[in-house]
Amino acid sequence: MIAGYCLLIAEFMLSFRAKIAFYLEDVTTAIGLTVNLLILALILLSLGIYVAQTYPLSATWQMWLRQLDWGILSLFSLEYLIRFWCAESKLGFVFNIFSILDLLSILPLFFGFFDIRFFRIFRWFRILRVIRFFGSDLSIFQIKTSDQIVFTRILLTLFSIIFVYAGLIYQIEHPINPQVYRTFFDAFYFAVVTMTTVGFGDVTPLSDGGKMVTVLMILTGVLLIPLQISTLTKQLLKSGTQTDYPCPDCGLPRHDMDANFCKNCGAKLLKKPD
Repeated sequence: MIAGYCLLIAEFMLSFRAKIAFYLEDVTTAIGLTVNLLILALILLSLGIYVAQTYPLSATWQMWLRQLDWGILSLFSLEYLIRFWCAESKLGFVFNIFSILDLLSILPLFFGFFDIRFFRIFRWFRILRVIRFFGSDLSIFQIKTSDQIVFTRILLTLFSIIFVYAGLIYQIEHPINPQVYRTFFDAFYFAVVTMTTVGFGDVTPLSDGGKMVTVLMILTGVLLIPLQISTLTKQLLKSGTQTDYPCPDCGLPRHDMDANFCKNCGAKLLKKPD
């Protein structure tokens, strides 16, 4: 009898865990969409809070923002533990790139109890968590065509990297050069100018760490921006050889002009695209 109850409980827990794992990744159902949009909203809110904290605010506002930030970090930590619990392969989860980014983003919650200010830079990796929502299906943002998906991913990638670099340079340079790197916007401006290799020279780093980050910015800009532009150009050229003709089975909206079968499901196209 006891063994039967234990078996029922084990089956229930497995089913419950699978359902939680599904909703954490799903954006097609109402529950999954709500959960993922809530996580996305918390990510953006946490970033907005830290940007606001770089500006001169009253002590009351600073206290409220700090408490709200710790609350969001606690929720992120809970989310990480839930994802770890739901993962079929624990080792695979730990070394997954998104899991590593999630872990980096919650490190300030644990190191915040000590005076290790360097680890505050990891909070800027929260922006990279947004990439999780741009893996395959972007219909929740009304982004459905291939052109829109590629363009959105390029913008997201560039913005994420610039945002992280701006956070790094601000954390390194602000303590020793507060007149130049006054707020996060100053650091963001420097990151954009540096990565695009414009180099006005009106904002420059003083520390060795800041100079090293600047070198990384330049290298990233030189390597990444042309690559992203090339990807976008290829997609635009590819779109020029396609026509708007939906598949009668899966509904794929675009096909090559000479296509006879759907490249997504293999169904025969009833009418050859013009």
